[in-house]
Amino acid sequence: MTTVTYYTATTLDGFIADPNDSLDWLMRQDLDEQGPQNYGEFIKGVGALVMGSTTYEWVLAHNERSGDAWSYTQPSWVMTTRDLPVPDGADVRFARGDVSTVIDDLRTAAGDRGVWVVGGGDLAGQFADAGLLDEVVVSIAPVTLGAGRPILPRRLELRLLETAQNGAFVTARYEVDGVLKEDRPTLGS
Repeated sequence: MTTVTYYTATTLDGFIADPNDSLDWLMRQDLDEQGPQNYGEFIKGVGALVMGSTTYEWVLAHNERSGDAWSYTQPSWVMTTRDLPVPDGADVRFARGDVSTVIDDLRTAAGDRGVWVVGGGDLAGQFADAGLLDEVVVSIAPVTLGAGRPILPRRLELRLLETAQNGAFVTARYEVDGVLKEDRPTLGS
């Protein structure tokens, strides 16, 4: 079965972007591109991508600044309700509605490789809500923002599979066990 992975970076206080959707905090961190849980090795195992429209627009803007038309060779789905541009030569497909409507297409396109939930956190949460998110691979930066886009705005049970240090980051890979269940009394009960 194709693994569906949310591969991302976060600040220590759990944000993937600041309130203005900036990743400046991320781009200035020390990182060993050959180190543990590195992007180069990860992307080799990815056969299809899915992202939300805010992430897609960020990727388009970032590519435009760097002079790239499109960063990915894999088929890419964008979950959106808006009409958005497609870079020349890019295999970008738009979908709307529940993420379960695209999972079969993602898995078929990925073949024997994985599906990358690029972002954002709410989209990864929608895959988790549907029982379709298998793992979370996260690099935690030594930065706090105090506010912004949360890494995964859901209550989930995760099982730690692997940790390492890569430059300034602590990296971790988790298996998703499911929704976090309330089984203890809360404070004040």
